[in-house]
Amino acid sequence: MISGQTKLCGLIGDPVAHSVSPMMHNAAFRELGLNYIYLPFRVIPGELGKAIDGMRALKIRGLNVTIPHKVNVIPFLDDLDSLAEQIGAVNTIVNDDGFLTGYNTDATGFVRALEEKGVELEGKEVAVLGAGGASRAISFILAEKGAHLTILNRLEELDWAQELAGRISPAFTREVPVFELNRENLAMVLDRAEVLVNATSVGMSPGSDVTPVAADLLKSDLVVFDVVYNPIKTRLLGEAAAAGATGIGGLNMLVWQGALSFEMWTGEPAPVDLMKRQATRLLAAQEG
Repeated sequence: MISGQTKLCGLIGDPVAHSVSPMMHNAAFRELGLNYIYLPFRVIPGELGKAIDGMRALKIRGLNVTIPHKVNVIPFLDDLDSLAEQIGAVNTIVNDDGFLTGYNTDATGFVRALEEKGVELEGKEVAVLGAGGASRAISFILAEKGAHLTILNRLEELDWAQELAGRISPAFTREVPVFELNRENLAMVLDRAEVLVNATSVGMSPGSDVTPVAADLLKSDLVVFDVVYNPIKTRLLGEAAAAGATGIGGLNMLVWQGALSFEMWTGEPAPVDLMKRQATRLLAAQEG
């Protein structure tokens, strides 16, 4: 029952109406009998500072941060954990009596989703498609875990990939090659890659009939991780399965990043399986 003792958590972004996080977190709170509630808050860019002031004033225990605020929220926080500082983006804020610390559970959620499938990253050759927000988090954690990373991005935004590689290379003393995302370069990179990560929005609903990688370039000894979670099974994952590859969907990363945030706010182990069932149910309903 909601009362004066109920602790508030939530999501800030623009838009947020489509988010599966409220259903996922509120189900987890109920399951563990915790007096918490999770709400989505649409915050336009010009009001981000006011929203964070409100977090302090209203004693909101924790917030998830989504597009377009993951980078711009940083100046309003009191501290960052080392990974969030390296990445330069925050998706989770913890409020300890008015002291706000930013974390990036996108990165750690990505790793947990791989580990859940028995995939170790140390020494692996990994091809990452894209250089936006998701790629930044994923690329830094891949480098931290000892993977050998190659980034491919479309020509119009190749400078994003070069800037990202330029930050990773000195931080982890290893070269990060960058290539234009086209068939010829994909064929070359995937010939030696052991893991492929689609960190672009290609294949996301309503454009679910497209894929960033031609089916004939996929191979059976490849692990294919698609960060897109709507639809649950993208065309890329379907064609990866047909090629005999191991596929991991973005829903797994979504659930794990949420579970890690949950544990930071509550101090309790997250009911990960329940959270995944709730997210799957809502996404399946949205797919119709």
